[in-house]
Amino acid sequence: APAPLSARLPQRDRRPQTPFAIDRGKFSSILISGLTDIGSNRILDWMADLGDLTRVRMLHACEQHELNVAELCSVLQVPQSTASRHLKVLLENQWLSSRREGTSRLYRLNRERLTAPARRLWKLIQQQCGEDGALREDEARLERVLLERQSQSQAFFASSAGHWDRLRADLFGGHFDLSGFLALLDPDAAVGDLGCGTGKTAEMLAAFVHKVVAVDTSGAMIKAARHRLRGHANVELHKASLEDLPLDDASLDVAFLSLVLHHVSDPLRVFQEVARVVRPGGRVVVVDMQQHERNEYRQQMGHVWLGFARTQVEDWLCQAGLSLMHFVNLPPEPAAKGPPLFVATGQLHAASMFQPNTQPVAMAAVK
Repeated sequence: APAPLSARLPQRDRRPQTPFAIDRGKFSSILISGLTDIGSNRILDWMADLGDLTRVRMLHACEQHELNVAELCSVLQVPQSTASRHLKVLLENQWLSSRREGTSRLYRLNRERLTAPARRLWKLIQQQCGEDGALREDEARLERVLLERQSQSQAFFASSAGHWDRLRADLFGGHFDLSGFLALLDPDAAVGDLGCGTGKTAEMLAAFVHKVVAVDTSGAMIKAARHRLRGHANVELHKASLEDLPLDDASLDVAFLSLVLHHVSDPLRVFQEVARVVRPGGRVVVVDMQQHERNEYRQQMGHVWLGFARTQVEDWLCQAGLSLMHFVNLPPEPAAKGPPLFVATGQLHAASMFQPNTQPVAMAAVK
């Protein structure tokens, strides 16, 4: 009997970091035309090269654009040592080619040197991995990396303007412009920071609005927020559940839910409570993660939901008497390690403001 496939693989590739299954039927049909021209050892080498998802992601990115090591690290979110190790394998086996540009070296898929069977195998691997969430997130980060490269490469900005964003961030930080946008809020508004954590958002809001109501279920978070916000007289702090807010009806103009919805077991109930405490015409702003497949977040950080789809958020808002005004997927930061985020804005219908409380009574009357 022939030796098992794992025993015939080269020693250096027996333990890929992220293995995945290859459809053997498709593999055989695609390579059958090339079997007379190449040996079985060569085929096994190809399978070993492409049997690691990190290398597949690297090839996928380098097929779309020439990239240097730093850009690959940003797109794949891996350290430079990991990127260099996989680049070495792909260069040695001629999946990638490279060229020097100044002090950098750029890498791209080596289309010219790949044989026809190798190209067909690569296309099969791409098809099988096409629905992988990591590849979709890589593409979004790649787009952001290329936009940054384009802005830096414009000749007009070569001398000074090309460094302006970096210089401005060095002088004033990277998010001062976002703080300035808070001035668009009504200075007489009462704003809720629901799931306030350590109070960072409440602290930013307090300088621009009449009143901030900060709520969190964690006593440790409330203690940290109280210390941070001790100099702000217009901030109220409450330790309470978001499903049962300790606030009067119609007491807020705007409610913020920033990176908190994925921690609650019943988002619909939270939206119903928001609809109760927000005034007619008031708004709720939700910042949270797009749908993802990082199941380890459940154990590591206690996430109940692995992100949200637009349809899911819109359905909950509608059931609570809120209409979806905006849903915007935010472009991921190249250095960010978490899933991409979205911002959703809902507005309260005046006629349905107390619907969650009155509906059971109406149903009882009908019966």
